[in-house]
Amino acid sequence: MQPRTVTKPGPTPTAAGAGSARSARPTSLSIRLRSLALFVLTTLLVMVHAPLVFLVAPFMSFEQRYRFVNLWSAVVMWLLKYLNGVHIEVQGREHIPRDRAVVVMANHQSPWETFYLQLLISPQATILKKELLWIPFFGWGLAMLKPIAIDRSAGAQALKTIAKVGAERLNEGISVMIFPEGTRQPPGTLGHFNAGGAMLATRTGADVLPVVHNSGDCWPARSLMRYPGSIRLVIGEPIPSRGKSAKALTAEVERWITAHYPGERAAPAADGQ
Repeated sequence: MQPRTVTKPGPTPTAAGAGSARSARPTSLSIRLRSLALFVLTTLLVMVHAPLVFLVAPFMSFEQRYRFVNLWSAVVMWLLKYLNGVHIEVQGREHIPRDRAVVVMANHQSPWETFYLQLLISPQATILKKELLWIPFFGWGLAMLKPIAIDRSAGAQALKTIAKVGAERLNEGISVMIFPEGTRQPPGTLGHFNAGGAMLATRTGADVLPVVHNSGDCWPARSLMRYPGSIRLVIGEPIPSRGKSAKALTAEVERWITAHYPGERAAPAADGQ
């Protein structure tokens, strides 16, 4: 089931407020109730869907299992649109390679991109913290998609895991998804980019597919609220990695993501704040 690109425009946050201003915006009773309804429905759905996955997964190929597990993500996107009024606009879909696996590098603001990008770029293996696999139902299903689970506190060992397992996934024709900021950022902001994804790309010769979005404007991290509006996602042309250092490639990807951010950037905090 493929996600549908919607071109309906939505409100753009003002540049005057920083990320904290966006998260503090007034929330109507309707938004609160619809957000709660989405949480309850998606939780119930995963509790029903996950056992079905466990029952049929042994009889499926990886590609079939990938599509079946992500039926839940597709339903979440449908509910997000029709229940919460969140529309998705995709620019650059034609840049997604269909003949080879790539290292996908995207900014990280929300759980939204972890769900939607699974549908948009498939199959893929996501680099994630291993604790996510311990979440009942959700994590158990996620474990069946060949993720690259790392211990963030392990330092050099985590990089070795990314290099070894990431290369295996790319050789299998499975793209590798990484969020170089490491953790979710407030709406309108970008964090420091780590070199793990670029290191994997330069060692394997895989291209990097840069992706940037403003998901935090509608689905802020660590919040139950889902605000109506538009999530805009931009996909760039694949960036070659051959002949480049991981540091140079990371900087190139970061420049592209910064230049193509599809929304208003949050104003930097004043000195002393």
